[in-house]
Amino acid sequence: MLHINDLSYRIGPRLLLDHATVAIPEGAKVGLVGKNGAGKTTLFHLIAGELVAETGSVTLPRNSRIGQVAQEAPGTEETLISVVLAADRERAALMAEAEHATDPHRIAEIQTRLADMGAHSAEARAASILAGLGFDEEAQHRPCSAFSGGWRMRVALAAVLFAEPDVLLLDEPTNYLDLEGTLWLENYIAKYPYTVILISHDRDLLNRAVDGIVHLSDGKLTFYRGNYDSFDRQRREKQALQIKLKRKLDEQRAHMQDFVDRFRFKASKARQAQARMKALARLEPIAAVAEESVLPFVFPEPIKRIAPPIVQGESVEVGYEPGKPILKRLNFRIDDDDRIGLLGANGNGKSTFAKLIGGRLAPTGGRLSRPNQLAIAYFAQHQLDELTAGKTPYDHVRDLLPDETEARVRARTGALGFPTAKMDTPVGDLSGGEKARLLLGLATFTGANLLILDEPTNHLDIDSREALVHGLANFPGAVILISHDRHLLEASADRLWLVANGTVSNFEGDIDDYRRQVLESRGQQAGDAKGGSKPGANAAQARRREAAEKREQTAPLRKKIKETESLIERLQKEIQALDGKLADPKVYGQPAKVAEFGKARADAVRALGEAEERWLDLSGELEAATAE
Repeated sequence: MLHINDLSYRIGPRLLLDHATVAIPEGAKVGLVGKNGAGKTTLFHLIAGELVAETGSVTLPRNSRIGQVAQEAPGTEETLISVVLAADRERAALMAEAEHATDPHRIAEIQTRLADMGAHSAEARAASILAGLGFDEEAQHRPCSAFSGGWRMRVALAAVLFAEPDVLLLDEPTNYLDLEGTLWLENYIAKYPYTVILISHDRDLLNRAVDGIVHLSDGKLTFYRGNYDSFDRQRREKQALQIKLKRKLDEQRAHMQDFVDRFRFKASKARQAQARMKALARLEPIAAVAEESVLPFVFPEPIKRIAPPIVQGESVEVGYEPGKPILKRLNFRIDDDDRIGLLGANGNGKSTFAKLIGGRLAPTGGRLSRPNQLAIAYFAQHQLDELTAGKTPYDHVRDLLPDETEARVRARTGALGFPTAKMDTPVGDLSGGEKARLLLGLATFTGANLLILDEPTNHLDIDSREALVHGLANFPGAVILISHDRHLLEASADRLWLVANGTVSNFEGDIDDYRRQVLESRGQQAGDAKGGSKPGANAAQARRREAAEKREQTAPLRKKIKETESLIERLQKEIQALDGKLADPKVYGQPAKVAEFGKARADAVRALGEAEERWLDLSGELEAATAE
């Protein structure tokens, strides 16, 4: 069992851990959750002994081995399989010693130990792990230096999984995995024979792979049994109870205080007043529940609606070199309200297809039709580097609105999710999640008919990902989504397209069907193949259908709101024009004109009031409909 006892640690003036205590059972699979910046990664460093706490201790059973993914991915000329095999240091040392040992007794000891640890099947196990993370047999025997940084991080992950430490620490392991690798890792963690502590913002991973949640909040650690959904329910119930107790205590305190204030100086009631004063002093206050709200994602509506199909392809080919198409035989149609999730392993061409649709890559064959007036917003993770580090969010918005007033620019910056305290912070000092929010806001700034989102969630926490789900549900245009976050795909995509074997085709099943297909193709059976599906296995499908139904049901309501907003804008301009006419001194020589303008203005003001009331009513109806 891993014991964290009375642990305290601070960085500068910030107290990240405040006498935190928790016990994690041996063999447990635990998700460590908390807001960004709460101190989750710091806790990992304390568990691994890389940092020294101010108070308290971390205790483990004797001789326990702790493993975590290396900070730097290997970039040597060693083959991938060799790097992974070398991660088991005891096996590597014994194998090296066996080649030179001459003492018969020592040779026997070495061979016995190697047999006990299954050393001779180690290469097959290492190959299986690498295959699960997306490396085929040919790739496993190539040097690490032949791969990019993201793929090398997969090798580092494979190495620590192969070493099978007693306590496995994984800090956002899916950030450098595709959906297929994430599905495999989820299954692997669920079956891992020892203790796992996992930091992740992937809700489905935390629901399927772990059996406990440790919540880090306000410097304290709290253990909850069950998966993430169970934790979320328990936490909300606990908060509701705390709010109820606080309200009851506040009422009791107010009643006592009222009695004391009324009778403390009255002789006949002095004793009772003194007793209540003492009781009042003994009442321990209950802290108010501070809900950390997450600002919503708001995507502006398309400036102009485009008649479907907005994009259509017939026998399209696309690639980066003449005569070498990455994708071919592409026949597809995208309508103005489509929600399409792209499936397929990294390297199969998902991003290539997204660039083709977004106009960033020209077709090399076939026919692609796309209206000139079609507005497309394109987001990809690598674009985070395109933000100017020295500029603030306000500066980036100012570049898009050079002629607007200061107040208008700041209002638009705030609408992107940057309150006053953040809008003047240099981009270089923003968190990854804040940069992603800014880039999403800038990409969709002018109102798009089609959003293309390529891995938008890598730097977003769970609550921000949920806000993105709601933002996409409220967006009336089309969406093409590439993501390893299954919850986002299930809740936001109505159709799934599979990018594989050099083409794009419709995938008839759902994400659970795709999960089974991936695990079978990578040599493993799904963890819930026997005994039926886990509780709530169909919840994601229901969420996806519900999101689609809500968009369809609320479409007429959104149209009315848009029409009302246009009417309000027209009436405001009309009143402004009439005010200008009435401010002209020359008009007062014409009483009939003054009366005409005055009556017209009064009618416009009355109509504006009615329109604003109607807008408020419609907005309330929409809010209620989307919240149900």
